Amino acid sequence: MILILGGSGAYFLDKEQFGEVLWIKRIETPFGLSNPIYRIKSPSGIEFLFLSRHGEKDYELTAPFVNYRANIYAAKKCGVERIVAWTGPGSIREEFKPGDYVIPDDLIDFTKKRDYTFFENRGLGFVRQNPVFCPEIRDALKDVLYEKGFAFHVGGTYVCTEGPRLETPAEIRMFKGFGGDLVGMTLVPEVFLAKELEMCYGAICYVTNYAEGIKPYGFKAGVLFEGMLPEEQKKLVDKAVSRFPEIMLSIVERLTEKERRCPCKDTMKRYKLKGVIGDNWETWF
Repeated sequence: MILILGGSGAYFLDKEQFGEVLWIKRIETPFGLSNPIYRIKSPSGIEFLFLSRHGEKDYELTAPFVNYRANIYAAKKCGVERIVAWTGPGSIREEFKPGDYVIPDDLIDFTKKRDYTFFENRGLGFVRQNPVFCPEIRDALKDVLYEKGFAFHVGGTYVCTEGPRLETPAEIRMFKGFGGDLVGMTLVPEVFLAKELEMCYGAICYVTNYAEGIKPYGFKAGVLFEGMLPEEQKKLVDKAVSRFPEIMLSIVERLTEKERRCPCKDTMKRYKLKGVIGDNWETWF
């Protein structure tokens, strides 16, 4: 089972664009109630799940207040093995243009107050973070974007900030000096939590704007990002979002054909061999 985890813009897409909606439900978890999860049947007959990270009708939940643990736990409860997420970060590199896709391969965490682990007060969770994102999902994303002829970049370091505020010019200069290529607010702690439950997690970014100070944009009141996204660039960004049903359906088909052979499925094997946890993941907490 695959979960498509929709980021910014997911709330504007009709779920029927992905296929036939079989059911919708929210899952009760030890960490609270998950966002609504949709079970969808693709036009080719493959069933998968879909969750909108920020809400159903609009941007109802900003990044710091998403219940990441409930969403990832609920995905595992529904039998998910692979998560393919999308997110809309700003670009720290001029060659990463608004509307381009980026398949990140690394991450720098600058969040401050989030719940990073399922294993509070336990001797668990020393999980290696290389590779950060599932290599099999990254390869599938690369192949699909190449076949479709969309503008994309392979590799990039995603800097995750706490939000919901945007970053200062000095922060962006610092992130650039650290090797950051993109700045967003959502891949942490999702990717870490997925690893703790031995799920694959891969991400595709669509560039929403240039980060603060990369371009000399003046302040404009009452518009998106207060002037950091000119209208001609916004059209490219909207087009990138509109392609996600097409991209994700292709990803689902490609990944469904392949058995998992990546490190993700054995993240917790060391603890199993020690007898600290068993095969039933629901007893790990």
